[in-house]
Amino acid sequence: MNDSDPELPEEETGPTAAELEAAGQNALFGDPVPAPAPAPASVATPAPAPAPVAASNQPYRVLARKYRPQTFSELIGQEAMVRTLANAIARDRLAHAFLMTGVRGVGKTSTARLIAKALNCVGPDGQGGPTIDPCGVCEPCTAIAEGRHIDVIEMDAASNTGVDDVREIIEQVRYAAVSARYKIYIIDEVHMLSRNAFNALLKTLEEPPPHVKFLFATTEVDKLPVTVLSRTQRFDLRRIPAPMLAEHFAKVCALEGVEAEGEALSIIANAAEGSVRDGLSILDQAIAHADLDGEGKVAASRVRDMLGLADKSAQRRLLGHLLEGDASALLAAVDEQYALGVEPLALMRALMDLVHRITLAQVSGTEPEAPAEEERAALADFAARLGAGELHRLWQLLLKGHDEVRTGPDPLVSLQMALLRILHAAQMPDPGKLAKRLEEIAAGGFTAPVTAPSAEGSAPAPAAPASAAPARDWAALVEAVDASGQLRVAQMMRDRVRVIELGPEKLVYEQADSFTDDPAPDIREALFKLTGKRWQMERGSGAAQPSLREAAEAEAAAEEARIRSDPLVAAAFTAFPEAELLGTEGNVARASRPPWN
Repeated sequence: MNDSDPELPEEETGPTAAELEAAGQNALFGDPVPAPAPAPASVATPAPAPAPVAASNQPYRVLARKYRPQTFSELIGQEAMVRTLANAIARDRLAHAFLMTGVRGVGKTSTARLIAKALNCVGPDGQGGPTIDPCGVCEPCTAIAEGRHIDVIEMDAASNTGVDDVREIIEQVRYAAVSARYKIYIIDEVHMLSRNAFNALLKTLEEPPPHVKFLFATTEVDKLPVTVLSRTQRFDLRRIPAPMLAEHFAKVCALEGVEAEGEALSIIANAAEGSVRDGLSILDQAIAHADLDGEGKVAASRVRDMLGLADKSAQRRLLGHLLEGDASALLAAVDEQYALGVEPLALMRALMDLVHRITLAQVSGTEPEAPAEEERAALADFAARLGAGELHRLWQLLLKGHDEVRTGPDPLVSLQMALLRILHAAQMPDPGKLAKRLEEIAAGGFTAPVTAPSAEGSAPAPAAPASAAPARDWAALVEAVDASGQLRVAQMMRDRVRVIELGPEKLVYEQADSFTDDPAPDIREALFKLTGKRWQMERGSGAAQPSLREAAEAEAAAEEARIRSDPLVAAAFTAFPEAELLGTEGNVARASRPPWN
């Protein structure tokens, strides 16, 4: 364009390079450039506002997630499993499928993730191999810890129960791992898979590709098919002992900067029932409860209130009232604990725990297990005062009461009635001591008159003759009539007939005193049906055998007299005048049977 050309109107364009440079950007690449020089001091500029404190965008993580073990050394209470895995990795004898079983919160899923780390760890330099101590800093370790590794697939069998879900796994295992050493499938709550899903997985589970590992976790191993169990290497994760849990919780409190009483941590550990996750959840709640209190300290009293547990001293007082037989004080103590929020079932379980610890201390001869010196002294006193039989009987009564409180329509009423029953049972003499006392009485030469009881107003049974042969023949004849199905006549022959003479097709008899109607026609007809011959029936008088019933009653009376003449039995009747002799009724009831059988 020459100078003579008319000047064209300027087009509206973006900012010039100078303007961009003045704005602090490079006109070509948009890179930042040094900021312009500050204004002279004479020019007043507003003071910069203080930078606000950056608020954390991370939500609070509960202790159970925050302190999930990241290495095998942090996994508590499972030393046997860790040793087995370490040896397997060191010897390159890794199974293709692992099964972790155990109760909730003992580390099944955490163990599965640790195994995935151990198998895929490459070390900080990227050159490492499988190890029982994964580094935790390499890409596979960090990705697995954050749950984003593409080759470690976690699935919940509770929501993926069908054959289609398993079919997807079967299709995917054909392909090698994308970036890891092994492609690992972690299936939680594997017992929730359907039977058809298990069957579809069996072949792949038995012979998977070398780059695939299966890690199963379940709380109900008995629901898994035997065909699955036989294809996996099983690890039974144990419950964590309460002392180990309390020690672990103390370390967590130290890391959290929270002060906690040792007794409070023991209560939480016992309430966790061997589960680390449950215990950490309770500890989380206890810390929040302590913060609300304003002291910031996890105290045992606060933990008891939070869990609805009875105070230890209140438990001991309740047991004392129970053993002393003080019903009014017992009911008052129960009402007091119920008003404080202690559940009846928790109170019953607390008493059972006391009896259990007292029994263990008595059997072992060691100091009772308790966090406080005062409680140990009290339990030792109970162990010294109570006998083994009393403790076992008390345990059985408490166990029965526990079931009644758990299933009863009104737990408080069930607790009161169960404890009152235990209170009255505790006042009864110990059977072992009673037997020893009876032996002492008998050894002292105690004698008591013995009289055989007889029915009031009844005539004494006639004495049996010297020869019992006719009686045995008559008893056999009556049994034959009974066996032929003529039950009514057989009973009549037992009760009414006193045999004087018994011969071939001949019976001379005397009727028992308490009967009036003549049984001869019925007996003659029954004997004809039995033998096919006509019998001669005569009523006579003279030396008659007692009826079969009278003979059995006489034998029962003689047996009772013999029992009562025993020194131990006589001593027992002296100690308990209103006692009854049981066991001879069966002999009386057998009066319809011949005594010679």
